[in-house]
Amino acid sequence: MMEVISSSASLLLSPAVWACLFAGVTAGMVVGAIPGLSATMGVALLVPFTFDLEIMPAISLLIGIYCGAIYGGTIPAILFRTPGTPASAATLIDGYPMMQKGEAGRALSLSAFSALIGGIIGTLLLIFLTPQISRFALSFGPAEFFTLAILGLSLITALSGESLLKGAIVTVAGLLCATVGMDPVSGYPRYLFGSVSLMEGMPFIPVLIGLFAIAEVFSINNDLPVVQPGRKMKLFELPHLKDIKRCGWTTIKSALIGTFTGSTPGAGADIAAFLCYSAARQQAKEGDTYGEGEPKGIAAAESGKTAATSGAMIPLLSLGIPGDSVTAVLIGAFILHGIQPGPLLFQQHAPLAYAILSIMLCAHLLVFGMALSTARFVMGALKIDRRFLNTGILLLSLMGAYALRSNLVDCWVALGFGVLGVGMRKTGFPAAPFLLALILGGMAETNLRRALVLGDGSFAFVFHRPLAVVLLVLSVFFVGATFRRRRGVKCSVTSMKQ
Repeated sequence: MMEVISSSASLLLSPAVWACLFAGVTAGMVVGAIPGLSATMGVALLVPFTFDLEIMPAISLLIGIYCGAIYGGTIPAILFRTPGTPASAATLIDGYPMMQKGEAGRALSLSAFSALIGGIIGTLLLIFLTPQISRFALSFGPAEFFTLAILGLSLITALSGESLLKGAIVTVAGLLCATVGMDPVSGYPRYLFGSVSLMEGMPFIPVLIGLFAIAEVFSINNDLPVVQPGRKMKLFELPHLKDIKRCGWTTIKSALIGTFTGSTPGAGADIAAFLCYSAARQQAKEGDTYGEGEPKGIAAAESGKTAATSGAMIPLLSLGIPGDSVTAVLIGAFILHGIQPGPLLFQQHAPLAYAILSIMLCAHLLVFGMALSTARFVMGALKIDRRFLNTGILLLSLMGAYALRSNLVDCWVALGFGVLGVGMRKTGFPAAPFLLALILGGMAETNLRRALVLGDGSFAFVFHRPLAVVLLVLSVFFVGATFRRRRGVKCSVTSMKQ
């Protein structure tokens, strides 16, 4: 064991490893901050630059991009209500209202600290519980994935704002949009309206850009100041001790949920962020102001999505199965350098495996340091005239939508959903349930169809899988708890009026 530790240390002491890690985190934060440029795209674009590098510097560069991009999307989400990556869409629900209160520095420092705690917990679980979590995640079949999607959809009740009816309407609309494209089982084209560009389904990132970024630009209130009158913007703040105490349990719990979600093949950081945020909002206490600038909302989303990056590495390193789209690209990078991820990795290349785990931890620490050190500079963008700022956001949004597939149809989709987003704001329909339904709709439909095929068309497949039953019971519990809490709030408001 001491030989493995010394060999791992010798790999980590190379200056090239730390230079590549720093470059990767820096590039990742820039990529993540630009709407439409996802972590997957950033990692994929830089894989060719690793051909001439040794295996450890190459993996350090790619892991740095991965972790940096996942956090980088938080910066525009908090400052401009424009999520740079899909995983940051949950953060803006409370991050942007905090910025409007003049607490952008507080929101950014809290997000960085929560991301650090989530990353550390996720990496520690990656180090010590990789075999156990991998076996548990692999026990998921179509029935479990379907009920997991139902669990996520049940948490939408916590994102519906004041009206459950409006939340239900946009959820159904999101599920309908998720059916656009090729049928997952038969391959029959559906709702293409003559556009070949929609055969792969409704492009998620242009929809995200339209609902949040473009809708913010075209909002009827975009002529108002960014910060509420009477509020002063603080350019730099360290994490508040009261926020750390208040959000401590939420941060830890979200890290555990995020690690498990990330370790489930096909889930990813975006689903983890919404699940963690919804779970935190589901357990809101008196005095919590979710949707209006609640620190626990930021902590839950950031901790969950960052822990999911470590969770996605669990099936990659232990089984050779990617946890999300980014780790699917990382598998290619491993193979290019002569390393086959999987059960034999820790036996044949133990020093390298433990060095990678250490680099994952160091990447989260470096992201935290860079997030705090650059906060003062990135918040300088808030001083730009709103008209120029809106123009820049619109151009970057359309460029990001086009860069995804180099397809103009994606730009029209972004603009169309931008107009829809403005209408939803004006009429009080929440955008978050629509987005989560669009994410989970494909998972739910695909796995329902597969389970029905395996079960000869009978819905009894759910009751033949104990884990699926547990997830279904949790779904019913969360929905019931939401209705009970809302009824209690209504009764208290009625009694106060009387």
